Amino acid sequence: MRKKIICVVGTRPEAIKMAPLINSLKNEDWVECKVLATAQHREMLDQVLGLFDICPDIDLNIMRPNQSLVELTSRLLVEVDRVLSQEAPDAVIAQGDTTTVMTVALACFYRGIPFGHVEAGLRTWDMRNPFPEEMNRVIAGRIATWHFAPTESSRGNLLKEGVPEREIVLTGNTVIDALLDVVTRCDHLVPNIPQGRRLILVTSHRRENFGEPFEEICRAIRTLVENNSDVEVLYPVHPNPNVKETAHRMLSGLDRVTLTDPLDYLPFVAAMRGAYLILSDSGGVQEEAPALGKPVLVLRRETERPEAVDAGVVKLVGPDHARIVEEAQRLLDDASAYQAMARGVSPYGDGKASQRIVKVLREYFA
Repeated sequence: MRKKIICVVGTRPEAIKMAPLINSLKNEDWVECKVLATAQHREMLDQVLGLFDICPDIDLNIMRPNQSLVELTSRLLVEVDRVLSQEAPDAVIAQGDTTTVMTVALACFYRGIPFGHVEAGLRTWDMRNPFPEEMNRVIAGRIATWHFAPTESSRGNLLKEGVPEREIVLTGNTVIDALLDVVTRCDHLVPNIPQGRRLILVTSHRRENFGEPFEEICRAIRTLVENNSDVEVLYPVHPNPNVKETAHRMLSGLDRVTLTDPLDYLPFVAAMRGAYLILSDSGGVQEEAPALGKPVLVLRRETERPEAVDAGVVKLVGPDHARIVEEAQRLLDDASAYQAMARGVSPYGDGKASQRIVKVLREYFA
């Protein structure tokens, strides 16, 4: 009798990182793999699922404009529990550190259903930063049956918290699986930059940067464009009103600054490939860009992904105007400093993380 495993996705980054695993499970004859979409992010989630030919079996459509974390969490917990009651899965798998992941882990705990945490063990050791992601992944990490750790560092974090070694599997990060799948398909989508110009790709959406920190980021973008006539900026703006309204107020209409709606994953990978430099507070970008040989300045004060920082291909600058401008200008002016960060070093895996996770599940249910 086949085992039923529900794979849960709520946001675009989750879908990117879960897609290789979902498709790997669907190729296994011993498992019935169902996809539950909470749609914590609606349009951005749908883009990625379409790219990887994944159609949700269950869709909660939970997204509401400007909903609070309390509203989101309570609605998710009730709806996810209803699905678990109806479906009675043998296991549930989710990825990362979103509110979706935390509530899914909690609902599984209440019903005694084995829960697998993909990308387990990331920590900043500061519950307020990033907020609420650090709390989300800590809770998931206390509940999980399987901890699929992407790096040796994340494995070490789990051991430090007392997770039994037998429950931790070092897999690599599934984002590299996804990246290698699509990178050969996006050559025709690389942005057409005028000769002699250099592209700076920007992504910024973190909740802890809302308000004055995000205005500092926007001021830094303005300064870099004003000080460098050969620089073009592409900024796919997150739809959250706290980001969208400020970005358009401070950057709209500036020469050589292009604000767009969020890009589908394929053109976004193409934009990373075409970029000279990336400014981002995204966790996924910190993992993907180094594999493409692109330096990343992280618009956060802390990161739960220290491996790329240690490798010298990512640098923390925070949401600080002066620091962003200083470090970006150094990379624009100093070829040796740029080459030191643009080495194509990827500490996040070999593209076989999904295969390792499937192997663990297969052996468990055998």
